[in-house]
Amino acid sequence: MNMKKQTAGRDRLGSLAPKFAELNDDVLFGEVWSREAQLSARDRSMITIAALFSAGLYPQLKSHLALGKEHGVTKQEAIEIATQLAFYCGWPKAWSTFPLIQEIYGDENASELPGVPAGMSVFPVGKPNDAFAQYFIGQSYLAPLTLEQVPTFNVTFEPGCRNNWHIHHAEKGGGQMLICVYGRGWYQEWGKEARELHPGDIVNIPPNVKHWHGAAADSWFQHIAQEITAENGKTEWCEPVDDECYGKLK
Repeated sequence: MNMKKQTAGRDRLGSLAPKFAELNDDVLFGEVWSREAQLSARDRSMITIAALFSAGLYPQLKSHLALGKEHGVTKQEAIEIATQLAFYCGWPKAWSTFPLIQEIYGDENASELPGVPAGMSVFPVGKPNDAFAQYFIGQSYLAPLTLEQVPTFNVTFEPGCRNNWHIHHAEKGGGQMLICVYGRGWYQEWGKEARELHPGDIVNIPPNVKHWHGAAADSWFQHIAQEITAENGKTEWCEPVDDECYGKLK
């Protein structure tokens, strides 16, 4: 999972403490957090959550619970971290942390999201894909299914929703595989005709190929996305799929 560019330091302290802001954004998050060959972003989130819990730094803990959620830390895992550390770091700290977990994760047992059809597939819809909303036209939802062996996510698109053109760069390996499980959608590689997608279709996306995928204009769409292990892999987000080109797809 690729780290998005961190700007919190410059946004909050750029004029007051520019060097600190630079170290926060470019070194801590730009270099240390991005070293996924050593520890995954999910592992780093869990370590950081534990450290902030033990120190009782609740504003920062809240921010890192939200970041951990983006990195695939589940609500139950966050609860288990707090429960474990309560015995080593203090019972009151757990009491102070559980409301933060509830605020960040909400009620994950809710069976429906407003406007989302129920029972689309056996896979959960998840939560609004806010972390990547800037790279989508329309509303999408993301449900991490597993981060072990092959990271796997269920992605749900409302009618008309699609992601921007993008490239999964890799020096070796890499790329992505899509398994379509509900509705009707589209996949297109740069310079090629769009391919219509239906449940049961498989899309093998090579590394270093510019492409996009998303729902048809009149249908909800779900696909499972599997991230193939890559050497020096990263995702480059490009321009949106404009309405004129998208509107020609029927």
